Amino acid sequence: MRSSNHLIGLLNFLTFLLSIPILGGGIWLSTRANNTDCLKFLQWPLIIIGVAIMVVSLAGFAGACYRNTFLMWLYLFAMFFIIAALLGFIIFAYVVTDKGSGRPVPNRAYDDYYLQDYSGWLEQRVEDASYWAKISSCIRDSKICSKLGRTVGDAPETGDMFVRRKLNPIESGCCKPPSDCGYIYNNETYWTPGAGLPTNTDCNNWSNDQGQLCYSCNSCKAGVLASLRKSWRKVSVINIVVLIILVIAYVIAIAAFRNNRRIDNDEPSGEARMTKEKPSRIQLY
Repeated sequence: MRSSNHLIGLLNFLTFLLSIPILGGGIWLSTRANNTDCLKFLQWPLIIIGVAIMVVSLAGFAGACYRNTFLMWLYLFAMFFIIAALLGFIIFAYVVTDKGSGRPVPNRAYDDYYLQDYSGWLEQRVEDASYWAKISSCIRDSKICSKLGRTVGDAPETGDMFVRRKLNPIESGCCKPPSDCGYIYNNETYWTPGAGLPTNTDCNNWSNDQGQLCYSCNSCKAGVLASLRKSWRKVSVINIVVLIILVIAYVIAIAAFRNNRRIDNDEPSGEARMTKEKPSRIQLY
């Protein structure tokens, strides 16, 4: 059982290193919250979990190396709640981002996004008027639409070039009108109405005012949800790997803790216990 102390120490050191990607994922979501996704509360649970894993891993490492019963108790108690919190966060992330994706558009490299394809808590939060005002202001301040402009040589790109571009969800949903509106391309963020009667309500919400564009469109809200879904799914892959390692480390930590208790109580183990229970038949007279 002594080897379990060494193994739990090694696993906790590895877990400490793996907490860095979790913390990095939270920081990455934070940067996207300021520049792209514009949802500024989702990254904090991940950052808190990453910091907690760092601290608890150090406690577990010290407890295993120095056979400190108190530190092992602290490690086991705290790690149980960290594992539960991380598992809950992973489940929550998958549940709230379960539905919704872009719809392919004929003769277009990009997808269009529709709010009715999404549902659940996150969709309701994004659709809330007061909350969307903050998100749309964040998107506007990020100037993501103004960065769409391209030139080929000294001339601006044509409509044929634009439709072959792979736009991200927010660029597609917020910076141009939906394709089914039939608008005619002038440049990346300036479109004129075409013939026909559009049925999509976002067609009336589109504005060539560079401060408005489609920021009030449902397609923009759907683009934010699609971008967030993609970000969370990337981070969740790292979280699942770390969760598996944490569970393994926790199981071995229980064995190491029992070993420490046995040593503290001077309980014989291994070969010494066998010798005590079955004394040697060889007697010295």
